[in-house]
Amino acid sequence: MALTRRSFFACACCAPLGGLAALHAGPARAAGGTRTDLTPDQALELLKEGNRNFITDAPFRRQTTDRERRIEIARGQTPFVVLVGCSDSRVPPELLFGRGLGELFIVRNAGNTVDTTALGSIEYGVAELGVPLIVVLGHEKCGAVQAAIQVVKENTVFPGSIGRMVEPIVPAVLRAQGQEGDLVDNAVRENVRRTVHRLRTAEALLIDPIKARRLKIVGARYDLDDGSVDFFDEA
Repeated sequence: MALTRRSFFACACCAPLGGLAALHAGPARAAGGTRTDLTPDQALELLKEGNRNFITDAPFRRQTTDRERRIEIARGQTPFVVLVGCSDSRVPPELLFGRGLGELFIVRNAGNTVDTTALGSIEYGVAELGVPLIVVLGHEKCGAVQAAIQVVKENTVFPGSIGRMVEPIVPAVLRAQGQEGDLVDNAVRENVRRTVHRLRTAEALLIDPIKARRLKIVGARYDLDDGSVDFFDEA
């Protein structure tokens, strides 16, 4: 029997469960198939608050990672953000946003690009888990962006699948070339903006919740040196 989109989303291994307490009330709480009641703006404020705490070395909220929490979310997940980020080991989303188990639905690859697999994961987070916020997170000194710059400026050919991996970043590099400032950082931001724009305008499962104001998609850039996250393109 053919596997339809609906039957895939309903499979036992992926079945969404759980709920999320109100803003400032702590981490997500698994509760019989409910979804988060956070608005997109409330979800975004939780991330901003968490990053402020990260920068100031405020204590990490241990209750989001302890044994009780592990048992709780084993019954189901209720993340409140889909985080599209880079694989770079220096950019750990839960830490830099001060979040714990079961709160971030993370899609990571080098260069924070979105292929078919990543897009399906994003759509699943929104359509089936009820996530109200998507954040596309680039970062300072991104190696994948630097590789794309080498392709553009030096016609570099990378071995294996690395070249195909950086291809989607090349248009961002071309757009950033004429801008003032650091080319790598400008290309990082352009790469984020391109993905944000694509998700906002080209993906059917995302457009309707955006129009209904149930979903917001924003871009962000993480600074490796000071730990801050700059959110931009929040419209």
